[in-house]
Amino acid sequence: MVTRSEPIGGAQVHVRDLATAVLARGHQPLVLTGGSGPYVESLRARGVQTFTLASLAVPISPLRDLRALQEIRDLLKTLRPDLISTHSSKAGILGRLAGRTLKVPVIFTAHGWAFTPGVPSREAMVYRWIERLAAPLASRIITVSEFDRQLALARGIAPGDRVVTIHNGMPDIDPELRADPSRSPVRLAMVARFERQKDHMTLFHALTGLMHDPWQLDLIGDGPLLPEAKALSQRLGLLDRIQFWGQRMDVDARLSQVQVALLITNWEGFPRSILEAMRAGLPVVASAVGGIAESVRNGETGFTVPQGDVEALRLRLKQLLDDCQLRVSMGRKARELYERAFTLGHTVDRTLAVYKEVAGVG
Repeated sequence: MVTRSEPIGGAQVHVRDLATAVLARGHQPLVLTGGSGPYVESLRARGVQTFTLASLAVPISPLRDLRALQEIRDLLKTLRPDLISTHSSKAGILGRLAGRTLKVPVIFTAHGWAFTPGVPSREAMVYRWIERLAAPLASRIITVSEFDRQLALARGIAPGDRVVTIHNGMPDIDPELRADPSRSPVRLAMVARFERQKDHMTLFHALTGLMHDPWQLDLIGDGPLLPEAKALSQRLGLLDRIQFWGQRMDVDARLSQVQVALLITNWEGFPRSILEAMRAGLPVVASAVGGIAESVRNGETGFTVPQGDVEALRLRLKQLLDDCQLRVSMGRKARELYERAFTLGHTVDRTLAVYKEVAGVG
């Protein structure tokens, strides 16, 4: 169960890929989500039974949320699942409540905590309180990074024996979609929504000091702060160097044409966009927040830089712009690390083991 079908983010992709994989292994996944659109269509096209919930939506609304809870309970009574797997905050809360009242075991997967460092303190406090109340309703909590597991333990969300780390994984791509980091002039790419979590501002200011270098930047994603980002890029004289692609369903094809991937951000769990870049064989420059250091090995598969540090980011970008062999070496090592640790198969194996343990099946 995931709260919304649009926009398509990490939680939605995780649910789609996991459902597709467990279906191929002979299980019967059923996906419940709010809304409709391309995401629901893509699930059904893959043969995954998908149910849309009229009342399930992100904004907090007590009456609508009560209706959503009743809608979820009624549907689950009919479907009679062995296990409920919930993803994202609202579905996580309502799914856990429904599971407890129906006596069906529930697993909650946290795709980054809403109280992670970088989130405004008052907002973080509220979410931390909510998660402490909801945690006992889940038989297990899966975190997608060890950073998030340790954060949950430090904040008293749940005891250590009920919280397990399973890193995100991605299905592989065709070899022709792998990138060539040696090419020049260098194209940079960042896959991220334009919202307060992401830090396009720091990236733009870093790039203003590299105007004498021949680079282009692809920005993939949409969001409420897109007009503001375009205006800033124009004020800084960057607009003719940047291609704003909007939300794309062909990210793998876009990444195959670039030489360096970026994720400049204020807070994260364990971002899938970095795994997409590693899968393509790209070096990654990313902010050192959340679980990013668990995928980007600083100085080996790319660089991590302090959050909001314009000068550090500019320095690392300059290194990669100037050094073709460094880009190639880091890109190769990123691909190797993806193959060792972050394929979809790794994630599915570990997730199914937890599911079977909680559901009490062999």
